[in-house]
Amino acid sequence: MQIPPGRVTWYGHIAEMLDAPGAARTVGWALNALTPDQARVIPWQRVINKSGRCSIRHAGITPQEQQALLEAEGVVFDDRGYTDFRRFGWDGLTPDEVQALLAHARLPWE
Repeated sequence: MQIPPGRVTWYGHIAEMLDAPGAARTVGWALNALTPDQARVIPWQRVINKSGRCSIRHAGITPQEQQALLEAEGVVFDDRGYTDFRRFGWDGLTPDEVQALLAHARLPWE
């Protein structure tokens, strides 16, 4: 929820922020498990693969639809579907910053 509009990060980067390097697939599974209500609040579309492409594998949503959502936020993709992390990447948070957020988190659907 911290990734600002117009910025992207990759699954492994989220795992690193959670102090769980190597858990990129788990991040993907967690995003895939979002309910429709959660998906309206969590900016899942802002998490793409490390190559800079949309690669979502969720029922009813294609990588092209994810890319269109990001383009509507101002993220630019080239003709092959890649974005530039140097331009659109989000630096993220440290594991300590994530822990501080989680300690005080109140999720909108709770």
